[in-house]
Amino acid sequence: MAYKDTYAAWQADPEGFWMEAAKAIDWDREPSRALFDENAPIYEWFSDGLVNTCYNAVDRHVEGGRADQTAIIYDSPVTGAKARISYGELQEKVARLAGALVARGVTKGDRVIIYMPMVPEALVAMLAVTRIGAIHSVVFGGFAANELAVRIDDATPKAVIAASCGIEPGRVVPYKPLLDGAIDLASHKPEFCIILQREQQPAELTEGRDFDWHEVQDGVEPAPCVPVEGNHPVYVLYTSGTTGQPKGVIRHTGGHLVALNWTMKAIYGMEPGDVYWAASDVGWVVGHSYICYGPLIHGNTTVVFEGKPVGTPDAGTFWRMIEEYKIRALFTAPTAFRAIKREDPAGELVKKYDLSSLQTLFLAGERSDPDTIHWARDQLGVPVIDHWWQTETGWAISAIPVGLGLLPVKIGSPGVPMPGYDVRVLDDDGQELPAGELGAIVIKLPLPPGTLPNLWNAEDRYRKSYLDHFPGYYETGDAGYMDEDGYLYIMARTDDVINVAGHRLSTGAMEEVLASHPDVAECAVIGVADQLKGQLPLGFLCMNAGAGRDAAEVVGEVVKLVREKIGPVAAFKLAVVVERLPKTRSGKILRGTMGAIADGRDWKMPATIDDPAILDEITEALKTLGYPKG
Repeated sequence: MAYKDTYAAWQADPEGFWMEAAKAIDWDREPSRALFDENAPIYEWFSDGLVNTCYNAVDRHVEGGRADQTAIIYDSPVTGAKARISYGELQEKVARLAGALVARGVTKGDRVIIYMPMVPEALVAMLAVTRIGAIHSVVFGGFAANELAVRIDDATPKAVIAASCGIEPGRVVPYKPLLDGAIDLASHKPEFCIILQREQQPAELTEGRDFDWHEVQDGVEPAPCVPVEGNHPVYVLYTSGTTGQPKGVIRHTGGHLVALNWTMKAIYGMEPGDVYWAASDVGWVVGHSYICYGPLIHGNTTVVFEGKPVGTPDAGTFWRMIEEYKIRALFTAPTAFRAIKREDPAGELVKKYDLSSLQTLFLAGERSDPDTIHWARDQLGVPVIDHWWQTETGWAISAIPVGLGLLPVKIGSPGVPMPGYDVRVLDDDGQELPAGELGAIVIKLPLPPGTLPNLWNAEDRYRKSYLDHFPGYYETGDAGYMDEDGYLYIMARTDDVINVAGHRLSTGAMEEVLASHPDVAECAVIGVADQLKGQLPLGFLCMNAGAGRDAAEVVGEVVKLVREKIGPVAAFKLAVVVERLPKTRSGKILRGTMGAIADGRDWKMPATIDDPAILDEITEALKTLGYPKG
């Protein structure tokens, strides 16, 4: 069924649509209905069903004749390790670790924090926790002790599963001292820790509390799958909150299984057995949805990659992976492609590999600038599909759904709303805006299955953060518009829409113009305080490798470009060339922090920052423009 018919079918009968999708999941007790709306605006899906996540991701494929199919491909250019794990082998590993957790008293509803690098054991740990009906909370490996402590206190885990270290290009990051520090800081103390010892840096184990990954599994009874209710949480994933207190996004079991399974075919065009690679990290939502759960629930082969798009060893590592493992779909962040393009602007490395298996490239995680999309499409010769979603939603709000007949791609748009999402654009008073007008992007309630039903132990905060501003809608926090054909354009976070002399302007639109300059590899635009106009835009530019241009000349050219493309109303006159931009470990540019530095406001070092030293460089660059003022 084509996209328009599928979306219309969902609109006409949402209950029937999701009950039909639920048939693709193996239930211990089928749900009596899809939507449970008795506590609206707090909604649940498939609440009275009984089901197990791990069974659907592993055991059913083994029982269905796929035991020998590769479930996980592991490739670690930073250690030289490679492995393939079949569904049969995965079942054994998961059941045994689950048995070790049960033997130490972990039961249904208990929380287990997972603090791991990109190794297959991270997925084994996630699946083992869901196998016994416990709830995992994965924390990005290498997060600072204080940030880990905050999550320990909020989730109150019975256990922590960690690795002794993570490996970055050129350095080993010891995790165990960070874990020890976090437990010291936390008020809540986990009963025990399981530590995967990596040969690059084994850790000292604390007697009586810490157990070796292999030894703790010796002689234990493999654990069976424990069926849980459809509204039982699979996991809590913390997303950074504006207050500095992270928000624990909950994912319910039934909706999570139904939605992710549906997306693998409908959105990504995957058939069971295809190799699917989400080049992300298990610490982020993409890693949860599309490294671990989505591909395995659907019977695909998933890829666990411990490396970077550049530097492990070069900007051709993605192409080697595609050739070696016959990857059919690649999903990554635009920042990865900007890094590759910056190192290899002419695409010389692309030509060295056979990329014939690749059918589609998917981008998400931040706005995809048209220049990057054009470059990727020209180099790879496949459709490049930008799609938009959030940690909160767990899967795409808008996309070009490959499995529902390929719609035309509009460069700059992450596609059309997916079934389940009734997307609207509202002004500040909650009135719907006509096509083409910039406003707050919201989703009419209820949100579809697989999205957040609430925050962990924080319903008031859930309502305040997402529901109260526009009653009857979920507030995405993103600003943009919809065109006459129903395509969405995400222009900025609501906070990044700047007000220049009374004109609401999107920093994203300006970034698109800057990125179109042939010498600009990457850029960011922030709003800075101005006495006369309220705010002014300020641009940061990173140059392509080997550009060899005078910085002042390029700044002059981009100022002229913005004037031509957006107009004098943008008042864009300030830009500076920098070596790199401050980002989170997942690749998001820290525009808010840069704005606070420029305005001389108090700011806190973001917990997720990739390299704090970059902020010193940004501060120095701002000084050359006279910021902060006064």
